[in-house]
Amino acid sequence: MGRQIRVPGAVLAAVLLTAAAAGCSTVGAPGGPDAKASPSGAVSSGAASPAAPPAGAPAGGAAGDVLPGMVDTAAARTRLAALKVAPAGTMAGYSRARFTHWAEQGGKCDTRETVLKRDGKDVAQDAECRAVSGTWKSLYDGVVVTDAGKMDIDHMVPLAEGWRSGASGWDAARRKAFANDLTHPQLLAVTASSNRSKGDQSPDLWQPPDRASWCQYGRAWITVKSSYELTVTEAEKKMLTTMLDTCAS
Repeated sequence: MGRQIRVPGAVLAAVLLTAAAAGCSTVGAPGGPDAKASPSGAVSSGAASPAAPPAGAPAGGAAGDVLPGMVDTAAARTRLAALKVAPAGTMAGYSRARFTHWAEQGGKCDTRETVLKRDGKDVAQDAECRAVSGTWKSLYDGVVVTDAGKMDIDHMVPLAEGWRSGASGWDAARRKAFANDLTHPQLLAVTASSNRSKGDQSPDLWQPPDRASWCQYGRAWITVKSSYELTVTEAEKKMLTTMLDTCAS
């Protein structure tokens, strides 16, 4: 047996730290179509993965919910009452590029493809993680689609609306987390036509054409705005109350 070599504690600690760091990885450049623009409007970036979304993801929701992290109607009313009411801010300095998306989510999948997989049924993906087949039912208009190219990934609270209600003061990491949030009900696959009809409008200016979706829409909007401590206008709050009133008691 060879002679044992004693390794100083400081050297051993440095070796262990180096090994741990080698096991970590960061998420890189986002790709995929922009949910509020044509597919060619994708935003690319070499930035790191999105920062973690706000802690305390809500649990509960209701039967039939198609989005993650939803709160139930009673909790939504409580959260709505607690939201700060303020006039919409300006669009000065706004750019979609300031909300980096779509971020990589691992296995060659970006946020768009991850949501398409999550929100669809029998979704098949190719080697590049692109959805090549599947079925999607759009929450906003009830339309059933079998071509992923006809689906957009909508930001429940649009990026521009987020900017007007508080995101203008965030740093880049928080805006990236907001644009790629898979924990809260911020992202969902809907028909391109309904998504582009919505644009960046708040609930007082645009409502899903399928009224049956209003309960989920209102609860999702409130969940996101409260989680990110964004403000609402008086008109927005009034329409959100109307949407909650459509929920089954």
